[in-house]
Amino acid sequence: MSGLHTVLCERLGCRYPIVQTAMGWIADSRLVAATSNAGGFGFLAAATMSTELLASEIAAVRGATAANFGVNFHMFQPNAREVIELVLKNADRVRAVSYGRGPDAQTIKRFKDAGVLCMPTVGALKHAVKAVQLGADIITVQGAEGGGHTGSVPTTLLLPQVLDAVNVPVVAAGGFHNGRGLAGALAFGAAGIAMGTRFLMTAESPVPRETLARYVDIQDPSRIRASTAVDGLPQRMIDNPFLLRLESGGRLHHLMVALASAWRWRAHTGMSVGHMVRTFFAALREGDSAIQTMMAANAPVLIQRAMVQGRPDEGVLPSGQVAAVLDSLPPVAELIESIVVQAEQRLAALSAPPASAPAALAS
Repeated sequence: MSGLHTVLCERLGCRYPIVQTAMGWIADSRLVAATSNAGGFGFLAAATMSTELLASEIAAVRGATAANFGVNFHMFQPNAREVIELVLKNADRVRAVSYGRGPDAQTIKRFKDAGVLCMPTVGALKHAVKAVQLGADIITVQGAEGGGHTGSVPTTLLLPQVLDAVNVPVVAAGGFHNGRGLAGALAFGAAGIAMGTRFLMTAESPVPRETLARYVDIQDPSRIRASTAVDGLPQRMIDNPFLLRLESGGRLHHLMVALASAWRWRAHTGMSVGHMVRTFFAALREGDSAIQTMMAANAPVLIQRAMVQGRPDEGVLPSGQVAAVLDSLPPVAELIESIVVQAEQRLAALSAPPASAPAALAS
C-alpha cells in the first residue's frame, strides 16, 4: 500500500491525505467537489453561508461527487444551530466538521454519535490539548505561515509540539503547496496536510480574476504579513491600499468601519438586532474586548469585497506566505496529482539505499 495512504485517508475516506481548507467565500461546492473527485478532502465554508445557501451547496456537492466531504462553521454565526442540524441530516456524506471557536462537548458528542468527525483547526499547543479534551477526532495545526487568522509559532515548531501532546491524528497546515511539503509533514509524523491558499489559486477557485491576479503577482513573502487592523486578531494578508489605510486610522476610524461592517453582515445573514446584542455579550464572556467584538464582522465583509465582488483594492486579501512562490492557477486534479507524484518520489528517495562511493574516494 502506498506510503501516502495514512490514517487520515482511513478516517475521512479519501485517497490522498490532502485537505482543502474552508476559506470563507471561496470554498464552495465546485471547489469542494473538484477536490474530492481528485482524491483529496474538501470542506465547504458554511461560516459565510445562509442556511438556505448551505443546503443548496451540500446538495450540489452530493450531486457532483460520490466522495465524502466536510463542512466548516463557528458557533458565533447566527445560523450555527441550523448548520449543525443540516450536517447531521447529511451525515451519510458529510464526514467531518471543522471549526475554530468550536461547539461545546455536548454538541461534539452529537456529531460523534452520528459518525461525523470533529476536526478543529488550532494555532497553539494549549488549544490542541483543549480540543482533544472536548472530543476532537483529528487536529489541524496551522503554523504562522498560514493565511487568515494565524498564531505566531511556525509550523516546524508547532507541529512536533502538538504531535507529542495529543493521541489523535494531526494534519499540518501553513506553508504547504507541493509534494515536498507533504513528504516532510509525513516525516514529522503528521497524517497529512491541509492547504488553503494553494486551493484558492486554482482553476476552480470562484475568486474573480482581478483578485486572483494580485495573488499571482505577489513575489515578496514580506508583503504577506499578519495585521490586527481588520478584527483585532492577527490575520495574515497581502499588503494593499485598503489595509494600509485601515492600519493608519485611529480608534475612531476602526470603530466606524466596524459598525458599518456589522450592519452589512447583519443584512447578509439575516441576523436580528437582538441576536447581534446577544452575540456581542457572548463574545465578551469569552474574553474578547468590546472593540474587538465589534470588529468581528469586519473580516467577512471586507473579504467579500475582494473575493466575491472583485475589488481587490477595496477589501482585504487573506493569504498564506506561500502565495509568494506560486505563479500559476492549475486545475485541482492536476495540482493534487503533481503533489502525489512528487511526494512519492521524495519518500522513495528517503528509503532508497545510499549510492556506492566512487572508487577513487573508496580507496
